[in-house]
Amino acid sequence: AFRQHWQRDVVIDLVCYRRLGHNETDEPAFTQPLMYRAIRSRETLPNLYGRKLIEEGVLAPGEPEAFRAQLAAHLLTVTEGVRRGERSYPLMRGYQGIWKSLKADYSHAVVPTGVSEEVLRQVADGLTRLPEGFAANPKVLAVLQGWRDAVHKGGLLDWGGAETMAYGSLVLAKAPVRLSGQDCRRGTFSPRHAALVDQNHESRWVPLDCLSPDQARFEVYDSPLSEAAVLGFEFGYAMDSPHALVLWEAQYGDFVNGAMVIIDQFLASCDSKWRRDSGVVLLLPHGFEGGGPEHSSARLERFLQLCAEDNMQVCIPTTAAQHFHLLRRQVLRDFRKPLVVLTPKSGLRADHIKSPVAELTRGHFREVLGEPGVDPSSVRRLILCSGKVYHDLARERAEKGIDGVALVRLEQLYPWPQAQLEEELRRYPRGVEVVWVQEEPHNNGAWFFVEPRLRAMGLSLFEVCRDESASPATGSPTVHALEQKELVEKAFTADRRHLVRARAYRTTRSLDAMAPQGQAAPSSHALPQ
Repeated sequence: AFRQHWQRDVVIDLVCYRRLGHNETDEPAFTQPLMYRAIRSRETLPNLYGRKLIEEGVLAPGEPEAFRAQLAAHLLTVTEGVRRGERSYPLMRGYQGIWKSLKADYSHAVVPTGVSEEVLRQVADGLTRLPEGFAANPKVLAVLQGWRDAVHKGGLLDWGGAETMAYGSLVLAKAPVRLSGQDCRRGTFSPRHAALVDQNHESRWVPLDCLSPDQARFEVYDSPLSEAAVLGFEFGYAMDSPHALVLWEAQYGDFVNGAMVIIDQFLASCDSKWRRDSGVVLLLPHGFEGGGPEHSSARLERFLQLCAEDNMQVCIPTTAAQHFHLLRRQVLRDFRKPLVVLTPKSGLRADHIKSPVAELTRGHFREVLGEPGVDPSSVRRLILCSGKVYHDLARERAEKGIDGVALVRLEQLYPWPQAQLEEELRRYPRGVEVVWVQEEPHNNGAWFFVEPRLRAMGLSLFEVCRDESASPATGSPTVHALEQKELVEKAFTADRRHLVRARAYRTTRSLDAMAPQGQAAPSSHALPQ
């Protein structure tokens, strides 16, 4: 009432104590005897409160004791019933109220997520429709106009353009979108520009919130570097708004480290513990590009270790269109699971990530991407990978004219897309050599997650990666470049007999140089044929 009337904050200094210590089996007098001597001399709160209610005429004398006896009898009856195998209490139920139209179980069923050209044009036109007199930054306006031209002329959209089309198409379809994170209005690498700032007065304009008079809301907030607090809020927001797309973006994927308590205790386990789900989306910039140990890795391996019982989705889209379809799929499905998306950094505007606008008007998110143009009968080596390293491998193959190697991308790592992967693998001859390639160190990344699953599918494979390391990445751009060059080359040349050498070592020294003279490097990590 004070806050509503005076429009000022209220601070309540609440002084309290625990009568029983940490829990009912604790003995706090072991370490705080004087305090607990004072506490035990005090009358209990039920007695104090009961007497107060009697003095105020709310209860009659004897009623507090009667309530207490009634409650004790009820608890005793329930306890005895449980011991006899009876259940006199309701089961905890989820998926009621605003969740009633949604299901609990995950499904790999395909959801069409393309939108019409008319919708894309409506979004694109709205991006450059500014209030009269609004002085937008010319560079930002050029980006938005470039997206508009691409849509109208059937050109290519970069990552930010495709993401913006996803958001715009959703709010026009009455699905609210909410995005928060450090610098997320423009994006850490300026790919988004979701809020424009007048260059003269610093007033703000959010084009996606002004596309149509009857659209859903688009909200975007720059948040402080308090990852646990902000992600915890957005996680809860998504639980209470299952039909909205709720996203949190880390400034760098590494910064999700600060929110791991929320991820471990809530995001990964809320369905298992409480029969509650959240459709919150984590956008985590990830990729080894010489940025050092704190700006390279979103710790993919940690998320994969938490994956069980279809509790969340872990995806690494490699094209702008894939990102577009993935975001729309999150809302259009008839269930909700948290979505972890490892997003690019340097490739945000690169040609190899751009997608034709036509790919946004049809199709769906593809959990496995093969190479339809490759003749399967000519393939001698099949490289499986996820994320940015695919583009490095494709570039190396093209520049050096390497034949007989096909690349297959796992765009979704969990829930494991076994049926889709098996369908792709059936295209290739039996006995083709299979290699898993990742740019993360051996003890990081997806290797320990994918290896047993691929082996269970009957594949015998080996790995090409960086050497195991306590740090996610080197801090030297020069060393990074040498490591990356060696890793990409090894992906095409390493064989099972020299598996240990197939890893790109941080020192960039060949393992053979350290082996006794005349001996080859050991193959202790090789899998049986």
